[in-house]
Amino acid sequence: MTRAGIFEGQRWELIDGELIDKMGQNPPHAFAIRLIHAWLVGFLGGAWVQMQLPIEASRGDRERSLPEPDIAVAEPKGEFKKRHPRGDEVLLVVEVSDTSVAFDLSRKAVLYAGAGVREYWVLDLVRRMLVVHRQPDGSTYRLIQLFSEDDTVSMEGRTENIRVAEILPARD
Repeated sequence: MTRAGIFEGQRWELIDGELIDKMGQNPPHAFAIRLIHAWLVGFLGGAWVQMQLPIEASRGDRERSLPEPDIAVAEPKGEFKKRHPRGDEVLLVVEVSDTSVAFDLSRKAVLYAGAGVREYWVLDLVRRMLVVHRQPDGSTYRLIQLFSEDDTVSMEGRTENIRVAEILPARD
């Protein structure tokens, strides 16, 4: 259907065989994505930090799930000229959430854990906090941590920290 142009001009992602309409982003959502992207590119370089591009949930599930996270960091050793990065080749996925937080903390967390994504962050713009999922085990993450605006966080195994407030848009 995509090749036939049926979805031309629409934003959607495939999750568990269901086409999920990706609503437009309000300015705070888009700004948070830019902040996170700039921080990651600052110490990882830009080649493996992707914004809103597909990843394959897993080898056996690629026909049913092709999510497009707000930010994904792929392993630099991957060969992605002919395919999207698989979940087990993704070091970090970040979803910025305002209206989709329940979906991102439930179905997407299960999807990313099952795909072997090592680290999954949900930046909750409404509650102004970051939910960090680590240690995927089957369809769940063994470690889930909540970080407030005043807390600092880094990717697992990295020393580059950032205060959560620095990746949140300013309060109105």
